Amino acid sequence: MPQLAQLSEVYLSQLFWLAVALGFIFFVIAKGMVPKIQATVDARQQRITDDLEAAQKARADAEHPVTRNLHIGFFAPSHDEVRGFWRTGVEAGFQDDGEPGPRPQYTPEYFGGFLLDPDGNSAEAVHVAEPRRRGQLDHLWIRVADVAAARDFYAAIAPYAGIRLTHDTPELAHFQFSDGSFSLVAGPPTENVHLAFGTDDDAAVEGFHATATALGYADHGAPGERPEYHPGYFAAYVLDPDGNNVELVNHHR
Repeated sequence: MPQLAQLSEVYLSQLFWLAVALGFIFFVIAKGMVPKIQATVDARQQRITDDLEAAQKARADAEHPVTRNLHIGFFAPSHDEVRGFWRTGVEAGFQDDGEPGPRPQYTPEYFGGFLLDPDGNSAEAVHVAEPRRRGQLDHLWIRVADVAAARDFYAAIAPYAGIRLTHDTPELAHFQFSDGSFSLVAGPPTENVHLAFGTDDDAAVEGFHATATALGYADHGAPGERPEYHPGYFAAYVLDPDGNNVELVNHHR
């Protein structure tokens, strides 16, 4: 029938152009929308990644909080090595905290250079007359809220830690050990320090912990072996008056 054939041709033609039109519309939409959708997905994924990294950093900060307001001095065998320490640090972009030079207010032969680490702690290379090894810890300065309270704590543990009080004023208490020293200095308290003293006697570890806790200082870990560090690691922990973690450890080595 001619009319039916003509109608079929019309419908087929219309369907063809409808398909072409729909295909064109889909192409335009895909061309314009897919990149936007992908950009949205990428941005959301980046936010998720950033949030996870922030959460991991917060967890790490909670478990291992940043130390601040600490001064640490390392022994250097010569004035030239003090200068090299300071120059290398400054050239690497770390902040100068005191050019190399004599500091006779400490001792007549004292020669030091100072930098700030990324967290604002003071790091020093120092040459002194006493025999030391290159890179050996020479001294620490820990700032405390109350010098007398901090002094009493460290004086109480001194027999176990192998330290002795050698200088005591309202502004500074100085303790000496076999080949170095540390000082308690009045000022904004040093935060989140872990200070470990060594011994070769498990009984000293136990006595350190018992004495400190009996005097009311906070227990931070009873005497015992910590094999997660290494076999034979026998230690105990207490908190000093400023909340720093103080340890006595026998490595059994």
